Amino acid sequence: MVPTVRTNATPWASAALVLTTLLATACTGQADTGSGPAATESSATPHGYVEGAREAAEEQTRLLLGDPGTGAGRVLDLVTGKVHRTASVSGAARLSTDGRFGYFHTAQDTHVVDGGAWMVDHGDHVHYYRAAIRDVGHIPAGPGAEVRSDATVTAVTGTDGRTALYDRTALEKGEVKSVRTLGGAHTGAVVPYEEHLVALTGDDDFAKVTVYDREGRRVASPDATCERPRGDAVTRRGVVLGCADGALLVRAEDGAFTAETIPYGQDVPEKERATAFRHRAGSDTLTAPAGERAVWVLDVTDRTWTRVETGPVLAANTAGEGSPLLVLETDGALHGYDIAAGEHRSRTKPLLTAPDKSATDGGGPVVEVDRSRAYVNDPNGKRVYEIDYNDNLRVARSFDLAIEPGLMAETGR
Repeated sequence: MVPTVRTNATPWASAALVLTTLLATACTGQADTGSGPAATESSATPHGYVEGAREAAEEQTRLLLGDPGTGAGRVLDLVTGKVHRTASVSGAARLSTDGRFGYFHTAQDTHVVDGGAWMVDHGDHVHYYRAAIRDVGHIPAGPGAEVRSDATVTAVTGTDGRTALYDRTALEKGEVKSVRTLGGAHTGAVVPYEEHLVALTGDDDFAKVTVYDREGRRVASPDATCERPRGDAVTRRGVVLGCADGALLVRAEDGAFTAETIPYGQDVPEKERATAFRHRAGSDTLTAPAGERAVWVLDVTDRTWTRVETGPVLAANTAGEGSPLLVLETDGALHGYDIAAGEHRSRTKPLLTAPDKSATDGGGPVVEVDRSRAYVNDPNGKRVYEIDYNDNLRVARSFDLAIEPGLMAETGR
């Protein structure tokens, strides 16, 4: 199925393609075919080859979409503009992703969809892949479950704090395979990081950082605590955990784990704390609502918080690294703010058909960000907008859909 696409410019420059190709070639000293098996039986397996996938020279961005009212699921391929159907998930009220897989959370369980697009970061260069989109199956975890993954393990933490580990490589093959269950209960999500698992043990008021190996053995307990923990994110600098007084940054250095406090530097009322982080994959700049009319920006590199005063906030995000803070406000428009100056710089026309009714059946509008574009879903308008945030928030494309996309998450990251 191909949606109606309205475009205001040719999408995506080719510079990324050239740069990525050069980097991949430099990795092996020869051209990387990256799109299939070796040309002959005696040829070496090409660098970056993944069975069943095709390698590309630029991001293969796809949007996972769900209609909370009907349960209809879709995947919008932003490279081809095509829409793919996925299994209907009745009662899905929340959608999360690990960059490849989408997790549709219902009252009974969590349905897993392989978005078929992902990236592998080798540090000095990145590989991008695309494969078939498919429904994988169900994980026995209810609506409050938190799912976090890395390349090998998926950790699912239920509302009771119990955490089950799943083989993520099995998910890639279309199978849901449980590995083990961690002992004890945890506060918030258990986060895979640096071939270990970072967790908070204790209770909702006072928790301590605990690090496990992949066998579930406790291997480190950095001398750090988190009061009233809520929210987490993985960055290149480490795992960020939201706490009452700011954040904890858990890092792995030379095989040892440390935890560092990043305080707000001011008294922050409970309702204005940062408790739900969003950021561009690979970025070290996080955003979170700061009450109803402001947004927190956490620069993990500089260990600093910045509070940006805005209009009434529906959703926020940023690409970091000098990019604007993007805030979807209750006027239905996307606004751009200069983070350092705290100044309003740009806005779009109203994008949301009915801003005050967008979350009626669950879900609601979000702002997804990648290296060159932002995406905003308009549930009642049955539409997704692509925004060039480097060009004064120009609407580059819009996609008309046959469902109300109240749930949206970006893959290919």
